[in-house]
Amino acid sequence: METSLAVGMNRSRNICLAVLSLAQFMIALDYSIVYVALPEIARHLQMDQSLAQWLVSSYGLMFAGFLLVGGRLCDRFGAAVVFIRAMALFAAASLLGGFALSGVFLLLARGVQGIAAAALQPAIIALIALSFAEGAERARALSVWGAVGASGLVAGVVLGGVLATLSWPLIFLINVPVALVCLLAANRVFPAALPSLFSGRIPLFASALGTAAVLGGVLLLTVIAEFGYQHFSIPYLLLGSVGLLLAFYATEVRSAAPLISPVLWAIPNLKIGCMASALYMAGVGTEFYMVTLLLQEVYGYDVLSTGLLFLPLSLTIILGNILAGRWIGRLAAKHVLAYGFFLGAAGLLLLALSTHVNDYWRYTFPALVMSGLGHGLIYTSKFAVGIEGVSETQQGSASALMVTAQYSSGAMALALLVIILKGLPVHQAYPACFGLLVMFSLLGMVVALKSARMV
Repeated sequence: METSLAVGMNRSRNICLAVLSLAQFMIALDYSIVYVALPEIARHLQMDQSLAQWLVSSYGLMFAGFLLVGGRLCDRFGAAVVFIRAMALFAAASLLGGFALSGVFLLLARGVQGIAAAALQPAIIALIALSFAEGAERARALSVWGAVGASGLVAGVVLGGVLATLSWPLIFLINVPVALVCLLAANRVFPAALPSLFSGRIPLFASALGTAAVLGGVLLLTVIAEFGYQHFSIPYLLLGSVGLLLAFYATEVRSAAPLISPVLWAIPNLKIGCMASALYMAGVGTEFYMVTLLLQEVYGYDVLSTGLLFLPLSLTIILGNILAGRWIGRLAAKHVLAYGFFLGAAGLLLLALSTHVNDYWRYTFPALVMSGLGHGLIYTSKFAVGIEGVSETQQGSASALMVTAQYSSGAMALALLVIILKGLPVHQAYPACFGLLVMFSLLGMVVALKSARMV
């Protein structure tokens, strides 16, 4: 009887992990699939190229801005409930995007997708934390989830070109059957097993201020990256972002029910997880952007060739996630995190030293393999570190904090890279950009090693 019960529980957890991994696959797919298709979408909807770029930015802005609210909703209503409702919203927004007849409606659909993803992401991580025990079991679950998510990035790059050639609305409509599968399975697996464990109210005013502060900051960095420091909106966006941030801080300090609980700031592992998330995205996380420019703008490869040459990076990211799941348990997660940052820095350093040489197999390929393995090791281990020791009632907020740190730092790093690329000649700009990514990765290694010695 006990054996059959254990088998049933394992089967249920396997289904749970499959649903969560498929949801992550969809989010990753949706993130990367639009890039390749932007010119085709702009041509069909008669959008200016600068406006078409906001199909990426509108998603990113809404995603980054609403993450903290999404995490708090998970704590308040239960991660399972938020997962199901956010998935339904994501499917509806994808339908709207697929049938959009103008650029305005498509931008609206992308914004709603970003809001839905902001609730989905912390719900997914919280459900993994609630469904799998701390240690090796959770690390294995995170590695599977991370590997499937990384494969979504790969699939997005490939499918984006194929679907855009057939019909660009398919880029959005492809999400609908995936979302329906997740919804049907989630309704059977999650609700009864994982109810809400938190009964406090949601601080609406603090949520609005926090969301507006993050949105303002990301928008400021986006404008700097696209138009430079001379754009007329920069002083207003800067003053607005700082003012909103100060107002948010004042509200949090005085509130009896803050958006970010002071208890979370007292968890050392969560602090390490947030710092690692920020340095991960500022380092190997922005490598996709720089390598794309290097292959196309410097080495002269076309779009199809670039996609194929990206495969070693994408596949080794998947492998790195799998290895992290196996190593955590034998090694401390913080040590795996340090190894990941070291490998990432080594690969990026090789790229920095070889940008003047168009020799893919001798220099670029080994650099992508090393940095890809580091990328995968970091991604799994940073979440394994960050959510360790967090109570069940606060998993949503904790995971939202980590993802917010990740994407906010990514926006800042991207703005810095664009400034360097515009301000220096090509032969100096690319080594400087990759050198900056190396510095961020080495800082991540130092953070991981210092925290490991404090245990």
